[in-house]
Amino acid sequence: MTFFISLFILLMQFLWKYVDDLVGKGLEFYIIGELLFYASATFVPLALPLAILLSSIMTMGSLGENYELVALKSAGISLTRIMWPLVLISVFFVFAAFYFSNNILPVANLKMGSLLYDVRQQRPAFNILEGIYYKGIDNFVIRVEDKDSDGTTLRNIKIYDHSERRGNTNVTLAEWGTMEVTEDKTYLVLTLYNGSNFQEVEPEDSRDRSRPFQRTHFDQQVRKFDLSGFALNRTDEQLFRSNFRMLDISQLLHFEDSLKTVMDEKQTEFVNNSLSRLYNYMSLDSLVKKNLGQTEDYVVLEGLNHISTMSAQKNVVNQAMSNIRQLKESALFALEDIQLRERRLARYKIEFHRKFTLSFACLILFMIGAPLGAIIRKGGFGLPVVVSVLFFVFFHIISITGEKFVREIVMPAWQGMWLASVVLLPVAIVLTIQATTDSALMDMDSYLAKIGRMKARSIFLFKKRNNKNEDTTTN
Repeated sequence: MTFFISLFILLMQFLWKYVDDLVGKGLEFYIIGELLFYASATFVPLALPLAILLSSIMTMGSLGENYELVALKSAGISLTRIMWPLVLISVFFVFAAFYFSNNILPVANLKMGSLLYDVRQQRPAFNILEGIYYKGIDNFVIRVEDKDSDGTTLRNIKIYDHSERRGNTNVTLAEWGTMEVTEDKTYLVLTLYNGSNFQEVEPEDSRDRSRPFQRTHFDQQVRKFDLSGFALNRTDEQLFRSNFRMLDISQLLHFEDSLKTVMDEKQTEFVNNSLSRLYNYMSLDSLVKKNLGQTEDYVVLEGLNHISTMSAQKNVVNQAMSNIRQLKESALFALEDIQLRERRLARYKIEFHRKFTLSFACLILFMIGAPLGAIIRKGGFGLPVVVSVLFFVFFHIISITGEKFVREIVMPAWQGMWLASVVLLPVAIVLTIQATTDSALMDMDSYLAKIGRMKARSIFLFKKRNNKNEDTTTN
């Protein structure tokens, strides 16, 4: 139940994010349903850990609230023995989550990504409004002054034909007309009444500067407009196959190896070329030859002092500085290229480690939720929801931070992606120890009792000190 609630909340967030791309495009209900189905599958890595955390807190909290944990412990059953069946179920979810993230999630990402791309590229649905120039049909602009309540009868119609790419040289006006779409929704049929067509005729001779004008009157005219461009055109899914989110572990390793090989080749090539260019550019002999040529001023040189003229020395120095700037720009360009390739490689490493961190997160969050529920001793959707959301937000923030560090090449992928698990694992161990030893970690009465004892002790010490001071004054 908590899993589907979490999935529903994340799906509503998805709809809110892409509502502008879905509304007003005349999409069939099954297209939207297919998109939501694939989108819900991609949200499982977020919904499953949250659901395990929340359900474990609610289950153990309900047992503690109804004194069932007390009854079990009084019968000699330890908390570890009580939690053992839930541990087995959590282990099952660990393997199920790994199988899902490696085999099902890449397919869901591929289906959802390609379909969402096609939907976002889809044109808005055909809809002619009153007093607005409609430009949705290729090469045509249509404007109607009024539209009757039946939705098909139009008044004062203007049609601008731009198929010849010569501006408004072909215009059709009609007093009224009817509009209907064919059954297969591929053509719009406009039947126009009492109208005229105005057209500028292109002269056969391009040197002719005259512009013949043609006007045609009609009582009835039928115009057809192609609406095939409004259909949802599906893109080949193979174009999205190389994206890091659409790959399983073996494919990710293959891409990582290929990218590393290309990066090593680029770095080796850059080093070799840079050394060769540095030697050729900065050799004094080559600099003098490039600036002076084989002239009487050129001799076998040991330094700039052997060049006979000052201008020749300046030319050699300027050429050397120019060569240095070229080498620097080349090095900066190569550095940017290598950094871009490293960031791309980091994306594949992130997805590789994500396959495992999702499974491990389910186990860690269970190890946090079950002991915490036994300590809180509250079931239902009240306090458990608040506590689980706080822990999950904390976990999610650390995960996003570590992932961003990896994307920006601040830390290796194995450190950034496992950062959240490493931080929360000690918390899970401490909570398990506290729950096993019947700690009153979340019991407010125990804290109030401690505060009361501390208050009474401070009052006692204060009175004792005052009595001692009185006795000293008396003596």
